[in-house]
Amino acid sequence: MTVRARKRFGQHFLHDKNVITRIINQINLQPAQTMVEIGPGTGALTFPLLEQVAKLHAIEIDRDLAQLLQTRVPADRLTIHCVDVLKFEFCKHFESRLNVVGNLPYNISTPLIFHLLDQASCIDQMIFMLQKEVAERICAEPGSNEYGRLSIMVQSQCQVEWLFNVSADSFSPPPKVESAVIKLYPGKHTCSSIKDRKLFNELVRTAFSKRRKTIRNALKSLVPEQILLDSGITLSSRPEELPVETYINLANALQQVRQS
Repeated sequence: MTVRARKRFGQHFLHDKNVITRIINQINLQPAQTMVEIGPGTGALTFPLLEQVAKLHAIEIDRDLAQLLQTRVPADRLTIHCVDVLKFEFCKHFESRLNVVGNLPYNISTPLIFHLLDQASCIDQMIFMLQKEVAERICAEPGSNEYGRLSIMVQSQCQVEWLFNVSADSFSPPPKVESAVIKLYPGKHTCSSIKDRKLFNELVRTAFSKRRKTIRNALKSLVPEQILLDSGITLSSRPEELPVETYINLANALQQVRQS
């Protein structure tokens, strides 16, 4: 069966064995964890993973690819969930803790990261191949051009680690962008004490919807100026200059004022 990448699924099939080996070497699966692969494609990562684990779950939206993989691996070793991963409820489906890996489709990588953050309570580790630009935004430091809402939302819930870059010729067909592999550890961040995550999300979204303005003007519709001053924030600061911890403290202060 000839396999062709489908643009509507953002498919670029990884074939570089060195990259595959480096990803596999980063996985530290514990006995009580379930291994889940997102977007197995033609099985470049799937088959090396099956050499490491007795049972693997894979989420693949392409029915032809799912069928092809299932004909090559017994169902008691590989369970394929042929669904849209953006609608897949990880924590409801699995009873054990999860170790998630995948070469994420570039066209849905950012919404998929947010979807996984909403379910981070059941995930211990995530290793992802991403468009390099998205990986840079996730790992960005305050004050950099890449630092923004995605950086804060991920870093507020996860310890992030940049692993290595991947060239376009490691894929078939080669994408028009470079890639990178990163590792995320949900729940292992020192700033995970967010009292009201919905409010925190609203605060960060509001700040970066007007990132060219000062933090005072960007948040004036949401946060009283006195709360900014009490939080030790310089009113002329730009949203991208404030570290993750400051946004967490500010959201918590705002929540406390609203409750009083």
